[in-house]
Amino acid sequence: MRSTASKAQPADQPGRPRRRWRSLLALLVGKAVRLVSRLSHHGGSALPGKVVERIDPDFLARTLSGLPRGVVLVSGTNGKTTTTRMVASMLESLGLEVFTNPTGSNFTRGVVSALVSTLGLSGRLHADIAVLELDEAYAVHFVRQVKPRYALLLNVMRDQLDRFGEIDTTARLLGQVAQATTGTVVLNREDPRIAKLAAQTPAQTGVAYFGLSDDLLTYFPTDDDMHASDRCADGGSAASTPRPVRHGHRLPAEVTLERVMDHRAAFRLDGRLLETDLRLEGVYNLYNAAAALALVRVVLEDREPDDAALMDALSKVTPAFGRGEVITYQGAPVELVLVKNPMGFRLALSSFDPAGQDTMIAIRDEYADGRDMSWLWDVDFTSLRDTGVAMVSGTRAYDMALRLAYDQVPTEAIETDLDRALTAFLEVHPGRPKRIYCTYTSMLRLRSALGRITSVDDAGVGA
Repeated sequence: MRSTASKAQPADQPGRPRRRWRSLLALLVGKAVRLVSRLSHHGGSALPGKVVERIDPDFLARTLSGLPRGVVLVSGTNGKTTTTRMVASMLESLGLEVFTNPTGSNFTRGVVSALVSTLGLSGRLHADIAVLELDEAYAVHFVRQVKPRYALLLNVMRDQLDRFGEIDTTARLLGQVAQATTGTVVLNREDPRIAKLAAQTPAQTGVAYFGLSDDLLTYFPTDDDMHASDRCADGGSAASTPRPVRHGHRLPAEVTLERVMDHRAAFRLDGRLLETDLRLEGVYNLYNAAAALALVRVVLEDREPDDAALMDALSKVTPAFGRGEVITYQGAPVELVLVKNPMGFRLALSSFDPAGQDTMIAIRDEYADGRDMSWLWDVDFTSLRDTGVAMVSGTRAYDMALRLAYDQVPTEAIETDLDRALTAFLEVHPGRPKRIYCTYTSMLRLRSALGRITSVDDAGVGA
């Protein structure tokens, strides 16, 4: 490893004051950009971070370097934002002061933006630990600047292949995170591409796993399982697809998800079966909860929180920004469900009964969504046949409507403009619960539009 000792300078040398002034200038400019962006409703949550990085490229590494418990990095295809929120919330409930990037802006500049909004003019971060969500590709950029003490790697699915290429490319990116982690890497035992990253961790780095009981394996198929079943359904063969060994020898897991119920789950920790109620929506978030539990236990192994405290902390976690978040409009719930790949959309549809709800689907193809929307054809929409879809919107509204037609799902209205679509959707059956399945940029636009007509928690994100 190349030594960096030559770069260190005593306080009386001129380099240190210059860095201090540059850091202060970057922070002041970043705060000004954030204020202007919010007042003008232009720009996203990452803009201040982009400006700060240009002024002071070392800002991120220097600001996070002094945390007593280091940095937790959470990455993977599905579940990053919710799992990050779970970990941060649980650690706070258990007594730590936590810094996190709450909006799901998961590029390095998004983390810097979150720092800008948190820091005082001293530039010192008052926290015990940072819990950060990073996009699979930007996680690699992050670990070149900051070595995480802990990493939680969730899964690898076919998501935004126009950005990442083959699914194994995504796994290689996460492998670089495992290689850079200095304390412990927590891995998904049931995802073969994630589990084998244990071999890439440094000799001094610990490895822990989270997993599923055998009874739940079919609830949460891996990417290989899902695409193998698709080929079989089409009359093809799955013989050429690598399948994980799902029974017999199992890697030991720190936490396993044992049973799923309505807003309740059972987990096994060191042979003990524990149950708790959950405020989170969707069966997929119960597996994310197992991942969060495993990571929290690793971080707090010196404290060894008791079972009751762990379950109580988990039961208090609320849905993350735009991920099953419920916004009340004229006395009725409007739920935003983020969807961005076949597995996530499938699990979302299987988690919610459409009966008694009005359903809207909003699909856009901006860079943050992924430009290739062909993955919609890998989702089974037949669960919506009986109720139909009240509104389809977004730049790819007609593609979505065509996909629904192939599954014989009736569509009542198509409107590409999201603002007009939302207004029309809310006027249908006033007072009735509503659910919107939306891609990332659709969620941001819809959330902003809802914020203009009803109360929405501030997430610091521009329209």
